[in-house]
Amino acid sequence: MNFLHWLVLGCACALPLSASAQWQWVDNNGKKVFSDQPPPTDIPEKNILRRAGPSPSARAPAPVTPAPEGSSDAAATPKAAAPKPSGVDKELEEKTKKAEAEQKAKEAAEAAKTAKAKAESCARAREGKATIDSGIRLAKVNAKGEREIMDDTARAAEQKRVQSVIDSDCK
Repeated sequence: MNFLHWLVLGCACALPLSASAQWQWVDNNGKKVFSDQPPPTDIPEKNILRRAGPSPSARAPAPVTPAPEGSSDAAATPKAAAPKPSGVDKELEEKTKKAEAEQKAKEAAEAAKTAKAKAESCARAREGKATIDSGIRLAKVNAKGEREIMDDTARAAEQKRVQSVIDSDCK
């Protein structure tokens, strides 16, 4: 009975070794791809991180034999292979698309928030300009907390400042 236990334990330890025969490469989008199939031929050798088998000739292209004289060139070209699997998991693609959609939604929300803030700033600046242009006496509070009546130079400076805010935010 002891031998049977060792045999089962040995098989259990050897099982992951057969599953480790996988290909690993970086695709054209910069994503790591794991597959039991070799990568497509458009993946450069430097992007292949791990090979499934010991022979590097697994990806070698089939040799093209020259066409005999008098035959058509179409016969000399190798036949098109069946469509190759991309090796990229569909769930991974869906997650990537979902993450990109969430990122776009965040950017759109941020843009809407910025636009709303600019609209509010524009409305306040227009109200301030209307107040300054009305000609009534205006007062400001200084650093000591005292009210100071604005003279003509201060009013002109405030008009320029408010106009620059209107020019930048009211487009």
